[in-house]
Order: sequence, then structure tokens, then C-alpha cells
Amino acid sequence: MSSIILPRLPAYGLRLQHENPLGLPKSGTPPSLKRRLPDRSPISGVAKVVAVSSAKGGVGKSTVAGKSEHISNLSLAFARQGYRTGILDTDIFGPSIPTLFNLSGEPRLSQNNQLIPMSNYGVKTMSMGYLVPEGQAVAWRGLMVGRALTQLLRDVAWDGLDVLVMDLPPGTGDIQLSIAQQVVVDGAVVVTTPHTLAVQDAVRGIQLFRKANVPLLGVVQNMSVFCCPGCNKETHIFGTGEGVAKACADLDTTLLADIPLHPCIGDDAQRGKPTVVAEPESGRAAAFLKLAEDIAATIGLSAQK
Repeated sequence: MSSIILPRLPAYGLRLQHENPLGLPKSGTPPSLKRRLPDRSPISGVAKVVAVSSAKGGVGKSTVAGKSEHISNLSLAFARQGYRTGILDTDIFGPSIPTLFNLSGEPRLSQNNQLIPMSNYGVKTMSMGYLVPEGQAVAWRGLMVGRALTQLLRDVAWDGLDVLVMDLPPGTGDIQLSIAQQVVVDGAVVVTTPHTLAVQDAVRGIQLFRKANVPLLGVVQNMSVFCCPGCNKETHIFGTGEGVAKACADLDTTLLADIPLHPCIGDDAQRGKPTVVAEPESGRAAAFLKLAEDIAATIGLSAQK
């Protein structure tokens, strides 16, 4: 474990920059005093990067990509369609990929001293959950988190992926800003529920990507409707979705997918076998497969030979 865990660093917190969190130069500032942003660069061994974010926790973002329930299903949908796929969990404090993909243990190191992803269901995965003991809290401050993120972004041997799905933590904080500034992202997806508070936070996430000049692919509405398995009655538990539709119209963005609230999606994830693997022919899996197909067409994704 000592060969993989990041070295202990001084616990200096990062100073908040309320007025200009992206570090963009202010008008009228002399060129010599303008802050120079890091150059964005591709992730080695990866052709396309798709970032999935929710500005609010608890909306099922990870099932779409990998951390909770939905992100994992999106990555598995890409793999099912023939793309060499990986998923990177950038949530340092709440990693969940090991559980979702039914994986455990420590990643090995390559001859170049890079972390070798752990794989299941045809998807390569990397997460801080592999690098700390199970159940142990990650009590790090700014500099340590930055070093951990850099290792996850730059020190993983992906070895020729068609697409890397990047699962961002909730919010619009340090990790989101660092990725937006340092990594070439081909498209970002924002996940929200129909609930008013979730939509408000999703709008903030959309604005963050646009200010950082990250291409926005659109919005995924999760838990849109619940269909009772007994009587087939549909109930909009979190609202009718009018707020999501209005936000998409106001911000001139696309509603990519409307995923229903289905108890089996959560159950599949908890047992480490996401829906696209557990029931690939089901109606609930079809939503993820269609989402992956649409994203692939938008970003020009192609399978490498």
C-alpha cells in the first residue's frame, strides 16, 4: 500500500477566490500581472473524455456514469456498443466504483510506475477507493486533494481507450475547476432530478462548464417518473419535469435523456452488477444505451481498430 498511497503533505488549505474562481484575467489588468492558466492537455491513452457532473448530490449521477448508479450504466453502455471504455472516479472523498463494479484490492503498478486500472464487465476503472483502506475516511485538505487528483488524471495506464467517462463529485468546487482547466474534455453532461433545488444547482453546473469553455452536451433528467409495478400508475415523485425543460430552453441546451425512477436500477448497483449488465434487454437499460449512442454521435466517437 505504501507504494501507491500519496505522500503526506502539509495541510495547507486553498484560499477561496470568491470574485474570480476560474482565475480568468480581469479587464484592465496589466499583462504582466495576469494569472496564467494551466495548459489543457489530453489524458494519455484516451481518445475521448466525457465528464458527468451534478451540482447537487443525491441525483443518481453515478448510475449514469459510474460512481453511484447511472454513470456506471453509461460507461457499460459504451462498452456494450463496442467502444473500449474506462471510467475514472474523481470523487476523492466518496468513491463508489469498487462497489458498483464489484471490485476490491489494490491496483498494480506498471513498469513505468503507473497505476494499472482494475476491470470488470469489459470496463477499465480507477478510483481512490482502491488506494485507501476500505471504510477509512480521506481527511485531506487542498494540496493533498490536488495531488491525488493529479495522480488519477496523469498516472494511470489506460492503454488505448476510445472513451473515458469521468465521474465528477457533486458541486462546483476545486476538482471541477481543476479538471476544466487542465484536461481536454470532449463533452460534459449534467445530471439532475426534476426537483426544483436540484435544477437550480444543475444550472450552476452548466454555467461553470460554459465559463470554463468546456463543451456542454446536455442534461440528463433522472428519476423523472415512477411507474408502480403493481398497477402501472405513473407518479411524478420529484415533480413533472417542467423546471428541467424550462432550464434547458433558457440555457439553450439539450435534454439528452429522461430516465425513470426504477427500484431495480438501485438494486442492481448495490449488488455490483449495474442494470446494463444485469438486464441489458430491459426497458430501463435501453435509456442508457440510447444515451451512449447519442453522445457517441455528438462527440464523433469511433472504435479504434
